[in-house]
Amino acid sequence: MELTDVTGPLGPGGDHDLERFTGLDLTGQDATGTRFTECVLEDCTLEDVRLDDARLVDCTLTRLRAGTLHAPSSTWQDVVVRDCRLGAVPWYGATLTRVEVHGGKLDYVNLRDAELTDVLLEDCVIGELDLAGARATRLVLRRCTVARLDVTRATLRDVDLRGVDLSRVDGLGGLAGATITQDQLLDLAPA
Repeated sequence: MELTDVTGPLGPGGDHDLERFTGLDLTGQDATGTRFTECVLEDCTLEDVRLDDARLVDCTLTRLRAGTLHAPSSTWQDVVVRDCRLGAVPWYGATLTRVEVHGGKLDYVNLRDAELTDVLLEDCVIGELDLAGARATRLVLRRCTVARLDVTRATLRDVDLRGVDLSRVDGLGGLAGATITQDQLLDLAPA
């Protein structure tokens, strides 16, 4: 499969198949409702890019940078994200299926009311992970640091939090269905 290099701007309702976006500054562009299939985005700046209701399938995103990357109600399926530096990621109401995030730093990840299935977060530094109202099945955090985790009203099934340093958890009742270590349990006991 050969990818076509893209240099042009993004637009709402676009359709991108087998395309490579490399080293582009896409700041402020609107890709609302756009579909990306088997695309590669690497070394791009996505500051204030809008991916509302976008659909990403079989994509790889590497070393992306953005203070804010808007992706509410978007669909991510079979996507790999590597070594990205993202500030705020409004991903609320999104659907993530077989998504892997490896390395990188994410300041605020808003997955409120999102649906997550077979999602892996590995070697990430996360300031705040907001899963309030989310439905997560087979979510794994491995070797991650999360300064604040909000699981208020979350529905968790087969969620593995053993590999995460949890400094603060809000909505402790939402942890039902998650596996944690005995040390994590002792740390959370006062709450």
